[in-house]
Amino acid sequence: MGEFKLMKGNEAFAEGLIRSGADGYFGYPITPQSEVIEYLMAEEPHKRTGMVVLQAESEVAAINMVYGGAATGKRVATSSSSPGISLKLEGISYMAGAELPGVILNVVRGGPGLGTIQPSQADYNQAVKGGGHGDYNLLVLAPASVQEMYDFAGLGMELAFKYRTPVMVLSDGVIGQMMEKVILSEQVTRLTDEEIYAKYGDWATVGRTNGRERNIITSLHLKSEKMEAHNHKLAAKYKEMAEEEIRFEEFETEDAEYLLVAFGSSARISQNAVKIARAKGIKVGLLRPITLFPFPKARLNELADQVKGMLSVEMNMGQMVDDVRLAVNGKIKVEHFGRVGGIIPTSDEIVEALEQKIIGG
Repeated sequence: MGEFKLMKGNEAFAEGLIRSGADGYFGYPITPQSEVIEYLMAEEPHKRTGMVVLQAESEVAAINMVYGGAATGKRVATSSSSPGISLKLEGISYMAGAELPGVILNVVRGGPGLGTIQPSQADYNQAVKGGGHGDYNLLVLAPASVQEMYDFAGLGMELAFKYRTPVMVLSDGVIGQMMEKVILSEQVTRLTDEEIYAKYGDWATVGRTNGRERNIITSLHLKSEKMEAHNHKLAAKYKEMAEEEIRFEEFETEDAEYLLVAFGSSARISQNAVKIARAKGIKVGLLRPITLFPFPKARLNELADQVKGMLSVEMNMGQMVDDVRLAVNGKIKVEHFGRVGGIIPTSDEIVEALEQKIIGG
């Protein structure tokens, strides 16, 4: 068994970065994710692994430091919350265009604008539809526990380098601030410069040595034909992700007549709602997307042949519900239930919404 520790979600993500062999973290404090950089500063990982931790002068500076570190083949990450992520979007789009790997954690708070510091899932569309300018997607992981906050730091980095793409971990203030027991894995040794050269020297800016030509990292393609070819290359990569990296979890779907669809903290609450509904004689199940992009469209389409209706449970005004509707392609009724402004829905409210909007609607 591994080492156990009681941790906040934000702290677990930070420790996950250290133990997965990250080379650097560049961030800026903002509620409700400031514990990430606070934990890293207190842990002084440069003494443990040599990992660099730096508070940048702004969110814009932080994401461009991530761009620079990623360009050298280093494993780098940043974190923020909704308004801060918006400031990082230009750099994230640049990373996607330049095919640079990196991990971005968004601990979502209510919006729009400065909004509230309370939990929300209102950044779904921003995360899964690209968010910044241009034709691109992020691979998006949605943790529903403190353990997954820890695990997805390392998994996110693995996927980022597998596909040479930015990966977003889309969390929220509930998961970031709550405390749970975490199983900690063994420390992964950081790659040496020689190992980076051997693994990523075909694209990373590892120096013009031994007579090799320099690599040039850019997202700028002034010739239309070259830009079009690059867009098609990126699209092929996103298609490969959709074929290889879809992750989801099911709960009580075997005999379900109705289905809840929820991610992150909403899924935890929805799981209890399933128990309450079944105690009332309502056969309901839950599908929790773990990857929001790529989205588990095929499985939802299959379940649409089994159930009579689906309720998308989100802490927003209705965003993932559009993707659920696209997935079922009109086969059955799909409705949305959400609380906003930092208010967290209760399990009883979800059951009531299911009865009113789906069963009796």
